[in-house]
Amino acid sequence: MIEALADELDKGEAEAIALALELGADQVLIDERRGRRIAARLNLRYTGILGILVEAKNRGLISEVKPLLDALINQAGFWVAAPLYSSVLQIVDEEKNKPPQD
Repeated sequence: MIEALADELDKGEAEAIALALELGADQVLIDERRGRRIAARLNLRYTGILGILVEAKNRGLISEVKPLLDALINQAGFWVAAPLYSSVLQIVDEEKNKPPQD
């Protein structure tokens, strides 16, 4: 399975999808668009880091998304398009915040 997926995906994404299928997982964590398409094709639900942050805020596990999102962008090199950044903050009622400037 991993070999077949590895033709289309990075090794980490291929392994995540293969493991999710093997375990019968409810959901798989994938941020890359290509990985999400393949997960959907295999009838796997997926979410990404931004979805995890939104869910954590909704459940009261974190008080704010923006500082964590900014740290991902500025310290870990995580790329987020400006419209998506704004959309995530709007979903969690932090829309007054602007994307970090590099």
